[in-house]
Amino acid sequence: MKRLDPALRGRQMSEKVAETWITSPMKALAAGNLDACLVHIYPSGPCMGRRYPLGTAMIVLGRGEGSEIRIQDSSVSRRHAKIEPLTDGYHVEDLQSTNGTFVNDSVTGGPHRLRDGDYLRVGNCIYRYLAGGNIESEYHEEIYRLTIIDGLTQINNQRFLTDFLDREVARSNRHHRPLSLLMMDIDKFKSVNDQHGHLCGDFVLRELSERMRHTVRREDLFARYGGEEFALVLVETLQPQAVEVAERIRMSIAEKPFTFDNRIMNVTISIGVATTLGEKPLTSMELIKMADDLLYTAKRTGRNKVVH
Repeated sequence: MKRLDPALRGRQMSEKVAETWITSPMKALAAGNLDACLVHIYPSGPCMGRRYPLGTAMIVLGRGEGSEIRIQDSSVSRRHAKIEPLTDGYHVEDLQSTNGTFVNDSVTGGPHRLRDGDYLRVGNCIYRYLAGGNIESEYHEEIYRLTIIDGLTQINNQRFLTDFLDREVARSNRHHRPLSLLMMDIDKFKSVNDQHGHLCGDFVLRELSERMRHTVRREDLFARYGGEEFALVLVETLQPQAVEVAERIRMSIAEKPFTFDNRIMNVTISIGVATTLGEKPLTSMELIKMADDLLYTAKRTGRNKVVH
């Protein structure tokens, strides 16, 4: 039997592999990325943390019964978007949905290649795309992250705030050190949702969080307390300095309008500032109540102000 030249045999094998990638991208992708998945991170509820394996076939995300990932949310179209495996990875494409498809808050028509860790927003719902070398480890890390991070705004949540504040209040009580807490609430937020829709309301929450994120010192903590209410813990901070920070935050929100879908909105916040010097022992919940009471005094007396 005539032996095939090694160089020719190698070339034929390469051509065969190339043909496989060209004619069967799903199989080629599956060989190296079968475990890729989406993880539901927002809204919270029974679906939070649910994992959707992507596999080797195209899938549709939507509200309709024929969707592979069915999303029961009025902000999602019946056939909203599709995810398709191609030779270089998974690509998402909007299917002319009403509210659009976003990757990392950037609108995408498609097809758009998903990269490990990307956030995929379909209507009001947000998913995290995982495709790293150890999906199982990444998935469990993501589940832990969901216990301390708010899925919508990507800042710390109430649970993490409570733990952090417990430690700082205990330290303040023990060493008689100053500690300040700012409780903040978006003024007339319900009217934003009523007039512009919940997608716009979610945008305002994310945009406000992003603006705030850049003003927080490393040793402090900014968190979403719930709904449209936020908290900022200022470590080793006396009342005059805390009030100065609060006024700077209030002005940064009020002086720069928010723009969503070509609509310009003026948004304001009210802030309550509570401070302890640690001389009279108190609990974290007592400090929160102090700041909350001052916050609602600010709202009752005109809004868009700081009360301390």
